[in-house]
Amino acid sequence: MKTSVIISFYQNIEYLKLVLAGFERQTERDFEIIIADDGSDSSVINQIEELSRVVSFPVLHIWQEDKGFRKNKILNRAIESSNSDYLIFVDGDCVPHSKFVEEHLKSSKKKICLTGRRVNLSQKFTGKLSVEKVTNGFLDKNILSMIIDGLFGKSNYVEKGFYVKSNFLRKFFNKKKRGLLGCNFSLFKEDLLSINGFDERYEAPSIGEDSDVQFRLELNGVKTKSLNNIAVQYHLYHKLQPRLQKNLDLFNKSKSEQTAFTKFGIKG
Repeated sequence: MKTSVIISFYQNIEYLKLVLAGFERQTERDFEIIIADDGSDSSVINQIEELSRVVSFPVLHIWQEDKGFRKNKILNRAIESSNSDYLIFVDGDCVPHSKFVEEHLKSSKKKICLTGRRVNLSQKFTGKLSVEKVTNGFLDKNILSMIIDGLFGKSNYVEKGFYVKSNFLRKFFNKKKRGLLGCNFSLFKEDLLSINGFDERYEAPSIGEDSDVQFRLELNGVKTKSLNNIAVQYHLYHKLQPRLQKNLDLFNKSKSEQTAFTKFGIKG
């Protein structure tokens, strides 16, 4: 496999169907999907098994018992289970543009972590989607509808949905340094293993799956490169999850220690 695509997932099987439909459209086909499942129930597990039999790419389902938010722990298990030297991370509510895998691989380089961006679709726009529509390229082809939806204050960051081919414009849109986005980044497995993967002490959303990883990677000499308007995603609507102070406190502690290799990662 050229790459392993690791999808962090919990319970929302209807959104996962849309995400997998997006991967059916990829122009680069040499990848495996690893579903990193943070404790979905048995009915969802059965549906994932059914989906795995009908999609056109290999799917590996990694599951752990539901003991609260333990995304980083299941991501570390997925890393260990991957069959590729290159890893792409997405969330189970983010549908990829058809060029998504291709663009991550084209820019891949050791000691570089790539990070793209996403459109945040409104509840109304998300409700229009179906597996058939995604498979037929509805999202890639309807940027104008997203713009209109955005003008009425529904979808946001719609400008992130423009897929740009021009090298000049790609450089222009990526002059600014951007932070790592946990739902849209990629790097060589050895670079992530060099910091011992994700810090499993983070047991709430945000910071632990992106800001903390970027900080420790950069301490270890891995630079972050932006793929804004190149590696495009469409984020399906859900209510925002709050950022908890305990995550920020832990991150501040990690920054003060200036240690790239966490003792609370893959090798505990």
